[in-house]
Amino acid sequence: MRAIARAAARAGAVLALALSAFAPRAQLLDSLVMPGKLAEAHAKLESQCESCHKRFDKGAQRRLCLDCHKDVAADVTAGRGYHGRAPEAKGKDCRTCHTDHKGREAKMVRLDEAHFDHAQTDFPLREGHAKPGIECKSCHVAGKRHREAPGECVACHRKDDAHKGGLGTKCAECHTEKGWKAVAFDHARTRFALAGKHAQAKCAACHEKGYKDTARECVACHRKDDAHKGSFGPKCESCHGVEGGWKQLRFDHDRDTRFPLRAKHKAARCDSCHKGGLFKEPLPRGCIGCHKADDAHKGTLGEDCAKCHDERGWKGAKFDHDRDTHFPLRGKHKAAKCESCHKPGAPRGKLPTACFACHEEQDAHAGLYGEKCEKCHGDADWKEIRFDHDRDTKYPLTGRHRQAKCASCHKGPLYQTRMKTECAACHGKDDPHKGQLGQRCDECHKTEGWKGAPFDHARARFPLLGSHLKVPCKACHLDTKYRETPRECAGCHDKDDVHEQRLGKDCKSCHNARSWASWDFDHARRTPYPLAGAHRKAKCVACHAQPAKGKVTAPTACYSCHRADDTHGGAFGAQCERCHGPESWKALRAGARVAPARQ
Repeated sequence: MRAIARAAARAGAVLALALSAFAPRAQLLDSLVMPGKLAEAHAKLESQCESCHKRFDKGAQRRLCLDCHKDVAADVTAGRGYHGRAPEAKGKDCRTCHTDHKGREAKMVRLDEAHFDHAQTDFPLREGHAKPGIECKSCHVAGKRHREAPGECVACHRKDDAHKGGLGTKCAECHTEKGWKAVAFDHARTRFALAGKHAQAKCAACHEKGYKDTARECVACHRKDDAHKGSFGPKCESCHGVEGGWKQLRFDHDRDTRFPLRAKHKAARCDSCHKGGLFKEPLPRGCIGCHKADDAHKGTLGEDCAKCHDERGWKGAKFDHDRDTHFPLRGKHKAAKCESCHKPGAPRGKLPTACFACHEEQDAHAGLYGEKCEKCHGDADWKEIRFDHDRDTKYPLTGRHRQAKCASCHKGPLYQTRMKTECAACHGKDDPHKGQLGQRCDECHKTEGWKGAPFDHARARFPLLGSHLKVPCKACHLDTKYRETPRECAGCHDKDDVHEQRLGKDCKSCHNARSWASWDFDHARRTPYPLAGAHRKAKCVACHAQPAKGKVTAPTACYSCHRADDTHGGAFGAQCERCHGPESWKALRAGARVAPARQ
């Protein structure tokens, strides 16, 4: 069997090669083996078998069909329409439902209309569309493909449209598939929900010329019912509602306007105020807008009548200056007459509340201390001073400052010149130190006086210790230029130096502030030459014989100090320490080795 199959495959390959080499003959062969004539729709492809068939590949036929029928291919890809939804069409070969080669008049579609499931299409049949007796041809016109049948209601029912197109083409927004009389339109979903008496009105009462462009304004339907003859504008709904008719008003002047009606205003007729168009000419809310002729003050007190009067009447008005203004009256202001400030004939407007506006001529300071009189003076009298320098400024007055007059410090404009708080700003001429100690006088002096300054010398660069505590200031500070006072011991004690500068000027190296006699110098710890033997008993000046120049030094070689004591006359060299020790010359230490001494 395998041998037979291989032989057949070789024969097929040979046949294919022969056919490709002889295309004209292959076409002739195709025509000879063609099972029958193509249907009329495919007649032009009868000589082009390769358009629908691929030799030796039956599976390619479905792809070739979809390549040509692109609309069907799109439905299959998108999963829509019958070809994209129906189980019997998904993934099947086209020849399952379609046939060809049955002659020119043959039908290519194998369609069983009696058992066709319309739910697998884009237009499932429901209610009236699914009633028995409705034939497919009532929607599917002969000569057109089934997929070309329209899905919009108006495409089939335009002749049934009682609105003659006035409501557009979307019949399904109001009607259902049960029938035309089954209307499911909800007027509340429109821009004009029906309420009150509108819900009882017939559609034709408003929709005389159609539905689409019906006006929604009240006046469009009720202009003839307007008892105001248009003077109150077209917004009927501002006052009237749809529930009880024109007589039932829902307008509340207190609630719906910014001008609530009280007292005599509540009893007034609407047209006593609203004499023109209600919305074209908005009424003023100020009293003077209606009552200018009733103003007994002739405009001298301004136009805000409500500050003194109320809606009950012009008489009996009570004005509380403390409560109703930003300037409560106190002291002498309470006894003053209104016209003393509110002068007749003065320009209308808000009166100034600054003291200076009325009391400029009474300013004893001639404007030097500014215009804020209330900072120092009260309402009772000019002599009543309520300014507290300690409380109201950042510079409390103490000592002699409390007795000083204001003008002794505040010599310029009070609020334009910022006063300095440093002592030197006022007392620079009183400084005996000529500025050497800076401008912080308060570090040593108090405001009670310059004398008796409690200066703490420990805070200086030279704290006082020992005997220095008992020394009077002038013993060191020969004048008030304190910073020039030297801090070195020799600056003051040069004359007390019994060493005649042979041990330098750094007295504190040996002495302390308690006493000169109390000194301590450890030669072994503080120098590279420890004293031993007879050297301990020697006086300092015995070695340090010359005045020191800068650092205190002395030679350490024995010969430098003991040349005169050399009984050998220099015959054994200058290194005495090789044989002698520091205890005595007589104590020999033969063979001793010492480090070379400094010369």
